[in-house]
Amino acid sequence: MFEIGPVFRANPSFTSRHDTEFTSVDAEISWIDSHEEIMSLEERWLVFILKNVKEKFGDEILAQFGIDVKIPSIPFPRIEMSQALDIVASMNHFISEEYEGELDPEGEHILYEYVKNKLNHEFMFITGYPKKIRPFYHMCNPDGTTRSFDLLYKGTEITTGAQREHRYEILKSQAVEKNISLDSIEFYLNFFLYGMPPHGGYGFGLTRMLMLMLGLKNVREVTYIYRGPNRLFP
Repeated sequence: MFEIGPVFRANPSFTSRHDTEFTSVDAEISWIDSHEEIMSLEERWLVFILKNVKEKFGDEILAQFGIDVKIPSIPFPRIEMSQALDIVASMNHFISEEYEGELDPEGEHILYEYVKNKLNHEFMFITGYPKKIRPFYHMCNPDGTTRSFDLLYKGTEITTGAQREHRYEILKSQAVEKNISLDSIEFYLNFFLYGMPPHGGYGFGLTRMLMLMLGLKNVREVTYIYRGPNRLFP
């Protein structure tokens, strides 16, 4: 199952890669064994997209932006978060408390340079995020990590995905651990009350992908009518 539609987000971030209204692609698949199946789906999907973009618009993109659209090889590199933190630390970058347990934007770019030089790849999956920084509905492993991932493209996150927790009682307990009132999410929990297949998915923002693909510096440059914290009109 997938949908392509508008997303409206009360996002206070004043950065080059955030907007408060954008078009998102959301994909969900059922009867999976792990988040690896979701990553496999997404990488094959992206290769298909980039091949078609290059075939139809590659010459125009090269002429207008000086960018040669590259078709990535499969599989994309996978790096556990613990390994990613070790890599950026070995390159003298240390994560602040604000980003404890994950990479900050500078760390993402440092890791990209490492992967580009070592593996000659523009994409990489970061896996093994600790459950304390992930939503309650992500499936957790016994070691305290989640079956989730971020996909980075040219050093910037373009996707968050995961295998979702489908077991009703575990889902409730994980919500309680996050101090979420069960009454406030009753409508959501009811979907799982009588059984739900193992499933997962990802969300993908088109403007961020387009910005990176064209080598631009801000999502404003690839959005027809940009919407941000301080821009509602026109």
